[in-house]
Amino acid sequence: MDIWQLLFEIVALLAGALILGGVFARFGQSPLVGYLIAGMLLGGPGSIQLVKSEQEIEVIAELGVSLLLFSLGLEFSLPRLRKLGNKALIGGILQVSVTLAAMTGVAYLYGLDIREAVAVGAMVALSSTAVVLRTLMESGEIDTPYGGNSLAILLVQDIAVVPLAILIAVLAGGEGAREIAVNVGWIMLTAGLLIAGLYILLNFVAARALGGLTLVRNRELTTILAVVIGLGSAWVAHLAGISPALGAFIAGMILGGSPFATQIRADVSSLRVVLLTLFFGSAGMIADPIWIASNLFLVVGATAAIMLVKLAVTWIIFQRLGQSPAVAATTGISVSQIGEFAFVLGAVARTVGAITRETHLLIVSATIVSLLLSPLLLSYAGCIGYRLAKFVFWGRSISPPDALTTAATGHIVIVGFGPAGRIAAAALRASTIKVVVVDLNHEGVKKAKELGFDGHIGDATQYEVLEHARVRDAKAVIVTVPHNRTAVMVVEAVRGLAPNAHIVVRSRYQRDVNDLAISGADIIFGDEQEIGQELGRHLREWLAAHDKDAPPAAEPEDPQQDSSPNSDHK
Repeated sequence: MDIWQLLFEIVALLAGALILGGVFARFGQSPLVGYLIAGMLLGGPGSIQLVKSEQEIEVIAELGVSLLLFSLGLEFSLPRLRKLGNKALIGGILQVSVTLAAMTGVAYLYGLDIREAVAVGAMVALSSTAVVLRTLMESGEIDTPYGGNSLAILLVQDIAVVPLAILIAVLAGGEGAREIAVNVGWIMLTAGLLIAGLYILLNFVAARALGGLTLVRNRELTTILAVVIGLGSAWVAHLAGISPALGAFIAGMILGGSPFATQIRADVSSLRVVLLTLFFGSAGMIADPIWIASNLFLVVGATAAIMLVKLAVTWIIFQRLGQSPAVAATTGISVSQIGEFAFVLGAVARTVGAITRETHLLIVSATIVSLLLSPLLLSYAGCIGYRLAKFVFWGRSISPPDALTTAATGHIVIVGFGPAGRIAAAALRASTIKVVVVDLNHEGVKKAKELGFDGHIGDATQYEVLEHARVRDAKAVIVTVPHNRTAVMVVEAVRGLAPNAHIVVRSRYQRDVNDLAISGADIIFGDEQEIGQELGRHLREWLAAHDKDAPPAAEPEDPQQDSSPNSDHK
């Protein structure tokens, strides 16, 4: 088709997603719902048919899924899983497994064959990471017991996306046990060869070719490396006849062990956002507003049944693991919706022929409805969970779900680990406070790790890098970068993510103090001021030692102290 027509339709779909995403975000909904509805209104059956290149856009959007799985691979970490605790981790694994089995059983009883029932069970077993985490963080409930449970479930579900995609592909590909075993063996062999090839490529070829380059001066090279590795692995996986998402996930997992993982994640985020917006827009084209209106009771009934089953399964699992009834019920409400990964697994199921169009249309419609309901349910999850627990356990004393909260991380983040950052960190070595260092210089991060601190190579002006350093949970953030404009951007980003954090900034020149104060710094130490004070102190001591007749000199006043914007420290 005409490339300019395709370009127009891509721009129209993105513009519609921008407008509707903004509208839904304005009213407390997830922008993702706006992307889906934009696709539903602009293209597909029952729409205004402004976007007609559905297949072409869907092919482009598949790259967004690959980059999404690539990012999940970058986040994959065994230490991160262990930090959740055994009970939360076991609860997350059981929640995915039991929900998959339960929903497969419900779909089978509804009349679907076993392969299609498994595909449906896999699609609806996962919850919405984007909606749940955003709502819990905005409401400050991420550190409650049910917030911790929800975080564990969502992390396990993110990891489960790849095995579930493989499960769908394997079940659709063979007619019997032998064919399934052959498919599993081929997938394992291909994955193993891909891991080995990527390991050799990154540790020998790329290391020799890029080893002498610094991230500070050659930022674009890490972005190119990430895209080549991520999308190249997806292409290799497709060529081998397995899921491209699996190839991208493996690539991310291998790159995740490199010191550049944090910055790579930030650098590909913009491209991933654009492609994923196209993906969700194209997924929305599947939904037919006329069909939904004609089958409204079926859609509402399916949505209610799925959400109630997920609520019940999660409630029972976490109560059996020792959680209070209210906490377990609130956890179930928090993760009862169908998540955005339903569209990813649905795309896999459609590609391999594991699900019919009618069934896929029903699940897509139910997912959109559940995502619409989620922000409202999450806002009152604690109250609803408490009342449900009191109703079920009538006559029993029930504690509110947020009666006990977990301790916040309360760590300290140091941005820039040059001489100033190292001197500031020296005072923290003897304390038990966790220190996280963010620096673009590989040597600075290496030094931080040698001193026992956590370190991430990355540009702290980017939100993704700061989020990876968990700035939202930080007690204090120390910014020591010498460049004023960069420091201002870092402070603004930190203040946006952590409104209550104590921000301490080093200013190279006194003229820059006002800019840093306006950007949100709590206290500013100027190099010129500190050096001037040290010079004055030395001069007073020298005069006192060498001029016996000289009267003791008083501490000089800072000529800018009264007018300095940081004189009123928080």
